[in-house]
Amino acid sequence: MNQLYEVLMVMLLAMMPISELRGAIPYGILVAKLDPLLVFVLSVIFNFLPVPFLLIFLHKIEEIAMRWEPTKKFIEKYFGRVRRRASKKVEIYEEIALILFVATPLPMTGAWTGSVIAYLFDLDFKKSLLTIFLGILIAGVIVITITLFFS
Repeated sequence: MNQLYEVLMVMLLAMMPISELRGAIPYGILVAKLDPLLVFVLSVIFNFLPVPFLLIFLHKIEEIAMRWEPTKKFIEKYFGRVRRRASKKVEIYEEIALILFVATPLPMTGAWTGSVIAYLFDLDFKKSLLTIFLGILIAGVIVITITLFFS
């Protein structure tokens, strides 16, 4: 039962916007002591799981959020920041920039923010899915390598 709980925690951490697989992999290997291959596979799958839904529904979420002043300010600030920080790179390199952005294992980079970037710059849905998935895979390899090195 305890191992099932730990597996569910890895899956949940991988899906969450702050931790994503950058938190799920170290947790699964260092804290839960799960098999690294299992942790890697679950982290990649569950980190990617929200992406199609985000790409499909972000316009509706933005529309609803813009109706209330507190969320409107947050959305304008967050989306404005993402547009400013990513605009030149995304316009020039599109897919490569999105892969590298998602693959960079730092705070505020990853699948969730990559999905927001794809939405904000109106990138092709299928290309966005592929590039975000590739970025997740690269980030997973980086994070698991570092985690295993320090374990």
